[in-house]
Amino acid sequence: MLRIKLEVNKEDKVSQHLLLTGKPGTGKTNLIKEAIAKAKIKAGGFYTEEIRSSGIRQGFKIITLDGKEAILAHVNISSPFQVSKYKVDVDNLNKVGVSAIQRALQECDLIIIDEIGKMELLSPQFRETVWQAINGGKKVLATIMLNPNPFADEIKHHPEVKVLLVTRDNRKQALAEIQSWLVENESRA
Repeated sequence: MLRIKLEVNKEDKVSQHLLLTGKPGTGKTNLIKEAIAKAKIKAGGFYTEEIRSSGIRQGFKIITLDGKEAILAHVNISSPFQVSKYKVDVDNLNKVGVSAIQRALQECDLIIIDEIGKMELLSPQFRETVWQAINGGKKVLATIMLNPNPFADEIKHHPEVKVLLVTRDNRKQALAEIQSWLVENESRA
């Protein structure tokens, strides 16, 4: 049985921020959506969802918690930015995703960022806004890339961050950990 790897703060206190990491397809986004659906804390920000056509992934879209949507990346758009086969629309990320984080910083107790990954890190504005969220005094629940990356690694090692490794085998345990973290933080909000 796989165990959840947690990076716990030295004082073993409730972390200000919880970041989910793991291989693609382990259900990190769904865990966040499930957990915040039951939470009693005002949340804002965004999550990403696949765009599929005839069962084949064509790209990704950003969906804000207040209902705005935009294409983040797609195989059939024009952009100077590319990750794998997907062209990345950094303008949409800035207009919709970054704006959602900035609104959450002003209006909410919990900021959702799904995800801090290769595509999103192409935007300097996104990177700056993530730092504002991490250092802004609000709680952050996010997904972050598993592979090494200087920016992502710096976020993962922030003293107020707890990192939770999500696998297909520990999904229920991970959901319980997220819900427990949310309950602890609801009482502090």
